[in-house]
Amino acid sequence: MTIDPSKIKMLISDVDGVWTDGTFYKGTDNLEFKRFSVMDGVGVAMARAAELNIALISGRYSPATEHRARELNIEDIYNGGLNKLPAYADLKAKYGLSDNEIAYIGDDLIDIPVMEQVRFPIAVQNAHPRVKAIAAFITEASGGQGAFREAVEWVIDQQGRTKEIYQILREQVLTG
Repeated sequence: MTIDPSKIKMLISDVDGVWTDGTFYKGTDNLEFKRFSVMDGVGVAMARAAELNIALISGRYSPATEHRARELNIEDIYNGGLNKLPAYADLKAKYGLSDNEIAYIGDDLIDIPVMEQVRFPIAVQNAHPRVKAIAAFITEASGGQGAFREAVEWVIDQQGRTKEIYQILREQVLTG
C-alpha cells in the first residue's frame, strides 16, 4: 500500500509524551505545571500556513493543556478521555474527513486505537515500542523536544510544500 501524504488535511496529536516529555509537576495545592516546547508552537504556525487542521486528544485532563491550546488558538481539544476513538470520530465528522486524510501523533498504548484507524500514524522518538511498530514515521525528537513540529515538517515536506510554507511564514513575520 502506497503512502500518499499529499492527502493529509488534519493533524491530531496526543499531548502528554508528544507536546511534553510526559512528566508534570503538581503541588500540594493541586497547581499543575507542564513544560511545553516553543518549537511545537512554531509547528502550529507551520500547520496553519499549510492549511492543515489541528486537534489535540489527551487521555489525561489537565488545565495546563487547555491553557496551552487556547494560547495557540487550537479550538479542537479533547482533554481527559482514555478512549480516544469517540473524539476521533467527532473530528472526522466535524471536518468531513476520511481516515486517509488524517495523521495522528502518539507515544503510548492508549494512542494505538486511533493510530490504527488513521492512514498516517506518527510516533515520537521516545514512544512505546508497540506504538513505533505501527508508525509510518518516527520523529528524531522525543516528546517535549519539538516532536510535533518535526511531524508537521515531515508532512509538508512529503507534500512538497516546504519552500512554500517557509515563504508564507517569512512573509507573516515581515508583515507581522
